[in-house]
Amino acid sequence: MMQLHWKKTFALIFSGQIFSILTSSMVQFAIIWQLTETTGSAAVLMLAGLAGFLPQALLGPFVGVWLDRWNRKVTMILADSAIALFSLVLGIYFFLGDPGLGFVYLILGLRSAASAFHAPAFQAAIPLIAPEEELTRVAGWQQMVFSFSNVIGPALGIAVYSATSLGVVLLLDVAGAVIANVMLSLVKIHQPKPQAVQTPSFLKEFKLGWDAFIQVKPIVLLTGATVIFGIAFMPLATLFPFMTLSHFGRGGYSASIVEAAFGIGMILGGIMLSVLSSKWKDITYVSLSLLVIGLTCAVSGLMSKEAFVLFVILSFIMGGASPFFNGPYMAMVQRSFEPEILGRVISLMTSVMLLSSPIGLLLAGPIVDRYGVQQWFLGSGVVVMLTGLFVFILFRRMESRQTGEI
Repeated sequence: MMQLHWKKTFALIFSGQIFSILTSSMVQFAIIWQLTETTGSAAVLMLAGLAGFLPQALLGPFVGVWLDRWNRKVTMILADSAIALFSLVLGIYFFLGDPGLGFVYLILGLRSAASAFHAPAFQAAIPLIAPEEELTRVAGWQQMVFSFSNVIGPALGIAVYSATSLGVVLLLDVAGAVIANVMLSLVKIHQPKPQAVQTPSFLKEFKLGWDAFIQVKPIVLLTGATVIFGIAFMPLATLFPFMTLSHFGRGGYSASIVEAAFGIGMILGGIMLSVLSSKWKDITYVSLSLLVIGLTCAVSGLMSKEAFVLFVILSFIMGGASPFFNGPYMAMVQRSFEPEILGRVISLMTSVMLLSSPIGLLLAGPIVDRYGVQQWFLGSGVVVMLTGLFVFILFRRMESRQTGEI
C-alpha cells in the first residue's frame, strides 16, 4: 500500500508539472523567435538570454535558506504562480501593443528569479515523498518529463505563435501553471522541521548549508566534475545548429532533425533509467554517461562532411546518455543530506552548474571562430571522457579505502 501511495503522489505531481514545464518551454522559444524576427540582432538575443538566466544563477546560493524555512509545497505553488503572473502581464502587454525590449528583459528576469525558488524546492521535496532506494527511479521519471517537455515545447511554441500570436502562447503558460498547481494541491508533502540554530539568521543558516555541502567529499567531487562537464559540453547546445550548417552544409530542416534526435534520445534515456535504476550503482551510471557523451562528441569532431546521418545517430546516443548523468547525480545528493538542509545544498549546486555554462560559452566562441566548430566537439569530448574516467577511478579508490577500514 505504501509503495502504491508514493507512486500515486508522483503521478499527480508529474502529470501537472509536465503542463507547466511544457508551456514554459513554449514561451521561452516563442519569445526568442519573436525577438529574432523583429530585431535580427545577436546582441538582443544575448541580453534576453542573460535576463532569463542570470537572476536564477545569482539568487541560487541564497534562496536555499528560505526554502529550508518555508513549506516546500507552498513555495512551489507560489513560485509557479509568480511565473504565470509575469507571463500574464507580458501577454496582456502584447495584446495591447508591442512592449519595449526593456520591459521584455524585465519580465524574463522576474520569471528567472521565480524559477530560482521553484526548481530547488521541487528537488528538495522529492526525498520527502519517495523511499530512499527509489530516488534514482524517480530521477529517471523526472528526466523523462523534462526531456519530453523540452523536445515538444519549442515545436508547439512556434506552431501556436505562427498560428496566433505571442500573447496566446503566454496565456497558455498561465493555464499550464494553474493545472500544475491544482495537481500539486491534491498531494500531501511532509515538511521537515527547520534545523535549529542558536540565533536564527540568514548568514548562519547559509553557512550551515555550505558546511554540510563541503563535508560530503563525494558530492563535492561530483559537483566539480559537473562544472567541468558544463564548461565543455553546454556550449554544444548552441553549436549543434552551427555544426549542421558550417560543417555539413545543411539547412534548418537538417538542424531540426539533429535536435529531435537528441531530444528523443533523452526521453528514451529517462525511461531506461527508471527501469534500470537498481541494476548498478549511481556512480557507475554517472561515469558511463560521461564516457559515452564524451566519445560521441569526440567522434563527431572527426567526421567527414558526408557523414551527416552518422552525426544524427551520435546525437541520439548522446541524448540517451544524458539522463544517466543528471538523474543519478541528483539522487546521490538527495540521499547524502538531511531533508531540513537539502534546499540550501541543491540551490547552491544548481547555481554552480548554471554559472559554468557562460564560462563555456565565453571559451567556445573564440576557439570555434579560430579553429572551427569540429575542434570544440573533439576537445570537449576528450575532456568529458577524461572527467568520467577520473570520477570512476577516484570513487573506486574511495570505496576500497572504506572497505579496508571496515
